[in-house]
Amino acid sequence: MLKNEDGTKVEYRVWNPFRSKLAVAVLGGVDNIWMKPGSKVLYLGAASGTTVSHVSDLVGPTGVVYAVEFSPRSGRDLVNMATKRTNVIPIIEDARLPARYRMLVGMVDVIFSDVAQPDQARILALNASFFLKSGGHFVISIKANCIDSTATAEAVFASEVKKLQAEQFKPMEQIDENVAREIINHRSLRHPNIVRFKEVSASTSLKFNSEKEVLDFLGFPWLEPHERNISGISLAGTT
Repeated sequence: MLKNEDGTKVEYRVWNPFRSKLAVAVLGGVDNIWMKPGSKVLYLGAASGTTVSHVSDLVGPTGVVYAVEFSPRSGRDLVNMATKRTNVIPIIEDARLPARYRMLVGMVDVIFSDVAQPDQARILALNASFFLKSGGHFVISIKANCIDSTATAEAVFASEVKKLQAEQFKPMEQIDENVAREIINHRSLRHPNIVRFKEVSASTSLKFNSEKEVLDFLGFPWLEPHERNISGISLAGTT
C-alpha cells in the first residue's frame, strides 16, 4: 500500500503468472489485452475468480466483469469473491449456451475465453454474436489437449486460428508456446522474453513518466515492441 501526494492510498497486488493464463500472456509479450478502466468484459471460464479479481482491478469501478462459470463448486468461490467487488457479476451457467444468460449480460468491449472444451473457438464466436460490440476485442487461451490430444500443439493452434478467422475474427498477437511452457511447466521466469520482477519496499509515493522508467526502476531490460516474442498459445485480437 502506497500513499500518493494528495493523501490517497493505492494498493498494489501481486498477479501470479503461475495461477493466471492472462498474466502469462502479459509477461510473454502480448502488448494489449484490451482491458482498461471503464471496460466491460465477458469472462468465460471464470473458475473461482482469481484472475477475475485482477480483471476487476483493471476495469475499475466504472467497468464491469461478467464472469461465467459452469462448476457449482468453483461458482461458490466466485460468488464469494464478487461480494467484495461490486463490478463483478458472477453467472453460474454453461458458456456453451449464452442464450441462457442473455438477460444478464450487456454488450461488452472484450471477451476473454478460458474454457476447457473441444469447441473453444465456437464458444467464443457464439458468445461474441450475442454480446461483443462491433469492433470489440477478444483474448482466448487455447487448450490444445482439450481439443485434440493426438495432434501436436502447433497443429491445434493453427487449426483454431483458422476457425476464428472463418468466424470473422482477426487474431493480432500470440504468445510463444515456449514462453508459456517455461512459466507454467517449470514454474520459472528464466526466458529472454519474460519480464523479471524484484521485490520493492517503499514508504513514499513513486512517480514515473513512462513505462520504460518503471522497468528501469524494477531492474529489468526494456524491450521494444518489435523485439518481443509474440507467436503461439494465447491469442488477442479484434472482430
